Amino acid sequence: MASLRTANRAMFWRIIRRLLGANRGRLFVMLLALGAGAAVTSALLNLQIDAKRRLTTEFRAFGPNILITPGPDPQRTWSPTLPDSLVASVASALPGKDVNAVGFLYVFSNVRVGKLHGPGPYDDPSKLPLRAVIVGYSSEAFLHLLPHGTLEASQPLGYKTPLCYIGASVALRLKANARDSIALNPWNDCFVQEVDTYGGPEDSQIFVDLETAQRIAGLPGAISLVEARISGTSQQVEEATRAVQRQIPGADVRAVRQFTEGEAKIYNRISGLLTATVGIVLLLTGLCVMAAMTNVAMERKMDVGLMKAIGGSMRRVLRLFLAEAALLGLAGGVIGAALGIFLSIGLGKAVFGVAARPRLIVYPVAVVLTVIVAILSAFPLRRLASIRPASVFRGEA
Repeated sequence: MASLRTANRAMFWRIIRRLLGANRGRLFVMLLALGAGAAVTSALLNLQIDAKRRLTTEFRAFGPNILITPGPDPQRTWSPTLPDSLVASVASALPGKDVNAVGFLYVFSNVRVGKLHGPGPYDDPSKLPLRAVIVGYSSEAFLHLLPHGTLEASQPLGYKTPLCYIGASVALRLKANARDSIALNPWNDCFVQEVDTYGGPEDSQIFVDLETAQRIAGLPGAISLVEARISGTSQQVEEATRAVQRQIPGADVRAVRQFTEGEAKIYNRISGLLTATVGIVLLLTGLCVMAAMTNVAMERKMDVGLMKAIGGSMRRVLRLFLAEAALLGLAGGVIGAALGIFLSIGLGKAVFGVAARPRLIVYPVAVVLTVIVAILSAFPLRRLASIRPASVFRGEA
């Protein structure tokens, strides 16, 4: 019994090899169609997966997507603040997530360029020539949180002078440059490490460390708000917002919806377009292979008639042709999917300006889809089931 099964298996693969080599021209056409379909499919699927990461990265340039401000209090008659310990609470409320949270304290102060040397007319803060917004930051990660471009930069001084980053507008008004010192009041000054442009109200602000801003404002341990950027879809951002709200019940936690919703809408449109294109490509590939299979069915009537005449069941005969189609789909998928991965790298550079990162999961998916298309395209071979050996031999089929 075992030897018979081995002989049947050997005969099965021998017939498959003969079928594949019967018409090499048509074999090449089907391989070309399946390979091209697999290449386009894997390229578009790789772009679809990479687009999500790219959009998240691009939308980071728009700044934070979650704001945490003091909650409403009808009894409050002064400017509300939050404890600076809340910044750590944001990260602890979202374990395992990519979170960039920074606390800010906004203070008005009189400023001028240059250090104060001894007593003089500038000992009175009101006589400093310019009034500006001083923003204390809890972490230098705010440079990654707020989109900006650096106009001037300098290395920090060797001695312990607080560093500050100033916006382009206030630098122009103060006539300040990198490496200058700015007197924030007669008792605090800072060293200008960067002059940055933000394209918003930050251009008129001076950023200093939180301790310096708290000292100027006389509000130790206080911040005005927390801005956070959380990577993920709009739904994930909403879930993160609710988690932070539970962690900080006394604060007002809100998602910046125009960014999160805009990111979701753009990705859904891109994903829908790429998915529809993949479906159309697979359909066209299937039609091309089906046309070739129709000719195959017409040419192999004699072979099928002979197989049935010597006792072969129709199920085994169809299994031979389905195995042939599956092998063609596997060969075309393996070659085409590999080419499609490289194609997606160039397409990603053309669409996003940065080459798409190859995703390994795309390769087996594209190969499996190609094999399925090849098997479904063998539908015309069902006509072989109705063939009668006597009619074939008499030339009537």
